[in-house]
Amino acid sequence: MVVNVKAKQDTGSGSGRALLCKLFISTLYLSTFTFGGGYVIVTLMKKKFVDEYHWIDEQEMLDLVAIAQSSPGAIAVNGAIVVGYKLAGMAGVLTSVLATVIPPFVILSVISLFYAAFRSNLVVGWMLNGMQAGVGAVIAQVVWEMGGTIVKARQWISVCIMVAAFAANYVFRVNVILIILICALIGVVRTMRSEKARKKGERAS
Repeated sequence: MVVNVKAKQDTGSGSGRALLCKLFISTLYLSTFTFGGGYVIVTLMKKKFVDEYHWIDEQEMLDLVAIAQSSPGAIAVNGAIVVGYKLAGMAGVLTSVLATVIPPFVILSVISLFYAAFRSNLVVGWMLNGMQAGVGAVIAQVVWEMGGTIVKARQWISVCIMVAAFAANYVFRVNVILIILICALIGVVRTMRSEKARKKGERAS
């Protein structure tokens, strides 16, 4: 599988501005009402941009998630970068990143002013516990859907890699960075072999 992050071509200045505006509002909304870390906003991007808007397809989203998770930095920002670039090039990157960082910046600034009050507030603690349960359910659903796509496509090598990576992290507590690097290396080897086989087939024909 070759990861494709080529930006879509803009069909006109008017449609381009409309896309950027919609991208900004959508990403701002997701970032504002998402609790639980970068993995959550990436999964909700899938629901918004794949299932609702159909801007990108399921396979592209899997590729973009892989890039976001394996790159240094916050997953939420990485996800915004790759999705924004895929949709509208560098303008999409700036738009989606800005929309992603504004809500936590504002919210954390406000919370820092009233930290002492929030720290000991039982209601806030109950709210956070409830949101954590909801976040777990959302992540589980998206993992089920995206993992099911790989199984339905009969990508058995990818399925084996997915199971092995989960076992290595959950059962054997292998470092996540090491798992990602090994999976990336396997992906490079698979891609090189498939490209070599394709070129060999073209020469034979």
